[in-house]
Amino acid sequence: MHVGTNWDNAQWSDACFCMMTGDGDGTTDPEQVDLDTMGHEMTHGVTSATANLRYSSESGGLNEATSDIFGTMVEWYANNAVDKGDYLFSDQSTPPWLRRFDKPSLDGRSADCWSKSVGKLDVHYSSGVANHFFYLASEGSGAKTVNGVAYNSPTCNGSTVTGIGNQKVAAVWYRALTVYMTSTTNYSGARTATLNAARDLYGASSAEYAAIAAAWSAVSVS
Repeated sequence: MHVGTNWDNAQWSDACFCMMTGDGDGTTDPEQVDLDTMGHEMTHGVTSATANLRYSSESGGLNEATSDIFGTMVEWYANNAVDKGDYLFSDQSTPPWLRRFDKPSLDGRSADCWSKSVGKLDVHYSSGVANHFFYLASEGSGAKTVNGVAYNSPTCNGSTVTGIGNQKVAAVWYRALTVYMTSTTNYSGARTATLNAARDLYGASSAEYAAIAAAWSAVSVS
């Protein structure tokens, strides 16, 4: 805790298998210790111990997205009145938010949809494709209000997606991460991994399997 002077960040290190948090920038951003930020950093340790997604190119984006996803799920699980579950990452530490899931490109840098150039982005921005997938699979497309927050999530292929809830999508992602993903898994591989996981958990003819497939297609991952 209290790393550096006005260090406006939090970080995981595989070298010490530990995480570090700063006290914020001293003006706008407070301590980097909100629930989703802490869950994000701890998840890097989970990823390191499982799929060990390489921190570059598309696998690096999936690494960052995995931390965003499970960091967000920590927030939903805690059900803290001060830091309610939402799809706005690090909204308490970096107000109004650092990244968001319904339309990642609203930060001006992240990708909403997969393209051949996604792997060339910084991993914090290529993660947008998977974050967008997670939101669509969880809540569906279009405008809606969830836990008091307004979202409006488009699809990249013009489709309409119906969500199955973040608990189910998180379960699918965790099984994909721990059973099917490897260090070099890319977005196409993540689609295959999560479909395999959805088949294992819910069956290949289930609504859950269909929703996972539809959400990936909606972010241009085939």
